Amino acid sequence: MWHTHRLKREHTHRLKRESQYLLVYECISLGHQQATVVILPSALANDFEAFCSRNPAALSLLYRSQPGETSCLPIASNVDTRSYISLYCVFENGRLQKTVPSLKGFDMVFFYLGSSFGFEARLREAGVPDRNVEQGKNGMYKTAVPCVPVGVFDCPLVVTMRPVPADMVTTAAKITHLNPHAHGAPIHIGDPALLGIRDLSRPDYGDPVERHAGDVPVFWACGVTAVEAIRNSKPPLAFSHSPGSMFLTDIPDTPLPTSQLSPCCFLISQDPLLYSLASEGAVGKIRQLEKVIGEDPGNRGIKALFVQDELLRSCLALSHSTSVIYLFPPQPTLSGTDGPPGALAMATMLIALGKQVTMVTDKRAVQLNQELLEEAVRTGVLKTTIPLVTFEDNGPDSALHFLCHEGDPTKPRFDHLVAIERSGRAADGNYYNMRGANIKHLVDPIDDLFVAAADLPGITTIGIGDGGNELGMGKVKEKVKALMPNGSLVACDVAADYAITAGVSNWGGYAVACALYLLYTCPTHQRYLCRGTEPATSPGLLDNLLTSLPSVDKEEAVLSSLVRLGVRSGGTGNLAMEVDALPFHPTHSDLVSRLVALTLDSGATGTP
Repeated sequence: MWHTHRLKREHTHRLKRESQYLLVYECISLGHQQATVVILPSALANDFEAFCSRNPAALSLLYRSQPGETSCLPIASNVDTRSYISLYCVFENGRLQKTVPSLKGFDMVFFYLGSSFGFEARLREAGVPDRNVEQGKNGMYKTAVPCVPVGVFDCPLVVTMRPVPADMVTTAAKITHLNPHAHGAPIHIGDPALLGIRDLSRPDYGDPVERHAGDVPVFWACGVTAVEAIRNSKPPLAFSHSPGSMFLTDIPDTPLPTSQLSPCCFLISQDPLLYSLASEGAVGKIRQLEKVIGEDPGNRGIKALFVQDELLRSCLALSHSTSVIYLFPPQPTLSGTDGPPGALAMATMLIALGKQVTMVTDKRAVQLNQELLEEAVRTGVLKTTIPLVTFEDNGPDSALHFLCHEGDPTKPRFDHLVAIERSGRAADGNYYNMRGANIKHLVDPIDDLFVAAADLPGITTIGIGDGGNELGMGKVKEKVKALMPNGSLVACDVAADYAITAGVSNWGGYAVACALYLLYTCPTHQRYLCRGTEPATSPGLLDNLLTSLPSVDKEEAVLSSLVRLGVRSGGTGNLAMEVDALPFHPTHSDLVSRLVALTLDSGATGTP
């Protein structure tokens, strides 16, 4: 077999322009894994091995030789790697000096790294067009994503881009996920600028691949990252295989069996274009959470407003966020005990995840909400206080200046706006509660922030409600008008990118906190979020996240604080431990317990 490999490789390298792609076809036909080869001085070997371990998507280590070892029996038999590859690149002090046909006479350490060419045949078998091979091109790009550094090895991640039709992105992700030694699933799907790539027509290595109409740019980590590591670390002497002269191993190109970690792909932003990945198991659980919060014990008909996967997509978006602003309900004496508990539950989890969180409220509600936040810190519901701000309409650009530094749309202060149980502006410009009472004189025009955000790239809006009059529910306003009591009057006219509906708005907040925890503990999502590099974790982070989940004790403490502050239950006006006329025990306490139990149940993986 290896004699056949060698003959085919020598024949291939007589051809010039198409050599790289003919080599790919030969390897695929033989059904074996290809490898990138990097050769370094012994003094750097341990650090480079650790560098590979911490950046596994780009540098999947198949084998590392010992000093003086020129074979690689675990992955290939009867091979002397010093001469087996037909052409080697020679680097001196990080600069490419020449290519040579043999490395005999050098005593160094060989690293064999998985290559993405191993999965291209499987993509074609699944009907995914292979634009790279069709065009005879392969472009590679340096990104602004830093690899996790080790010792002298510190460089940006390098990626390849394959154009994939939008309706086949999930297929491509699932297939490549099954080949982890061939770089695995994509590390980014969407706008190249989010990786720091300014122009796809100008790759740093190779030639650009042209996209067809309807194609989405899909990026995989690339083994050329190893060349960048050599360039940046500047060892006195180093080698790699020459482009097109890949190493063919004895490792069968056999995909892993499918599992609950198989990725599902979701579009979460149009501007900038961004998809996200999460495992089948995590997706199934979040869908179960969504089903639980859609229960309607008050018989308000909320199920009519349900939109599949709004919880999932909004939480995927929040997982990618950096800075989130929460729009508190207006004076809680208007909205009752629904809203603030859910807002605090979401904020607690986001803070634990390292996000910046700010609360915005109406001027008349500042004192009460400040007291509520201080009480939440004192009782341990919040581990730190949250900035509380107001918004004032001082002119047509007030919202723009509030959301963006110096009013510059390219410099947003926040990337997500979340409203929960906040009355939203109706079509006639007024604000109504669900009974049809006009409360415009009691509400600041905070809706303007959602309206302005709709035209600002990079800002996502999320609305959580239980009736249709809430800010953000404009996304489902036609259903509200047709199906909800007083709908034609009270329906909010301001749409959010995502509208989460729940039997009680607080429940939506609890579910968001639980879903964010599930995404953090989802290896598939974390790998995508970290671009295939080792996640940066701090000691005790998982414990911190566990304690940041909603709990009966915490939610009861928040409700008790609201009652002490004189906030009454919506619907009944009772100054009691109830929300929307439903008693905390057992209605709300049982639901919180169910959500958390589902979140932590390792066996309840669900189905996508």
